[in-house]
Amino acid sequence: MTHSQQFDFFVIGGDVVHELVSRDRVAIMSRVQDAYAAHGAGKTVNPDSYFLRFPDKANARIIALPAYLGGGLDVAGIKWIASFPDNISRGIPRASAVLILNDYETGYPIACLESSIISAARTAASAVLGAEWLNDGKLQARNVGFIGNGLISRYIADFFFDKGWRFENVHLFDLERSYSEAMAKHIHEQRGANVLYADSTEALIRRCDMVVFATTAPTPYVQDPALFSHNPVVLNVSLRDLSPEIILSADNIVDDVDHCLKANTSPHLAEQRVGNRAFVNGTLDELIRGSIRLSGDRPRIFSPFGMGILDLAVGIHVYREAVAAGRAIRIDNFFHERKRW
Repeated sequence: MTHSQQFDFFVIGGDVVHELVSRDRVAIMSRVQDAYAAHGAGKTVNPDSYFLRFPDKANARIIALPAYLGGGLDVAGIKWIASFPDNISRGIPRASAVLILNDYETGYPIACLESSIISAARTAASAVLGAEWLNDGKLQARNVGFIGNGLISRYIADFFFDKGWRFENVHLFDLERSYSEAMAKHIHEQRGANVLYADSTEALIRRCDMVVFATTAPTPYVQDPALFSHNPVVLNVSLRDLSPEIILSADNIVDDVDHCLKANTSPHLAEQRVGNRAFVNGTLDELIRGSIRLSGDRPRIFSPFGMGILDLAVGIHVYREAVAAGRAIRIDNFFHERKRW
């Protein structure tokens, strides 16, 4: 790196991020799997997220996710993601985010990326990676169902199809029917899949051998373990839909035990119920490495808390692709002091 390159700083906008993520979703999944492997090998630093809350906006928050990702990438950074649910009534997305990447050698920031797309992509890549390994490596399910039909579900569906998954039917349910209709239109136009609407969460669960929860529910509303007696694979992406009883009746895989079992997630509530973590079979990395195995007679639930290292894995991939393609905006003289006195 030359002296001038040490002070290069780039801005990468959302349109470019979306284009580069959409171009090769399978590569994004590979980056996420590599990040999980690095984490399992102790080559990451992933502190607790910090939640900034407001006295007059009880439902709003801005979350800071700092992290370091080694394993040959050697990049640090922080995602700063806002969740303001009242935005929905304004006709704009609930979440917005930026990702700052820092050079590991000098600590200098090297880029700022629009990160709502990166966040959605790493969430979807993690979910579909989990689905593959909880489904014994088979890229097919007769009926897949999406509960909550917003941006995250759309991204998960796209990652499923780009990875080569095959479904006979895609079932949709959302409390806001227009969201399901928009997602059905996207799936049918982009993928040609057969889409069916469910009348309720319970009806969808009963029909599907793979169920994706991607809602904004703050507390569990799905209570009955009998709904899962057909032993589906469950992607517990939104983390708070399922009762402790459902968690305790299943095989459970998480991305990181300490991170997932906090903040009143469904697995955290299960821990509070029984006073231990014995119901957690292990992590996704352990499942991929073959150090744990799952039974064939229980539901299989993947609960990914969503770690900052995944944002770094996707972010550094997008950053390198954007710079190489000349799609990143270089900010000249971003740093005023470039020599030590």
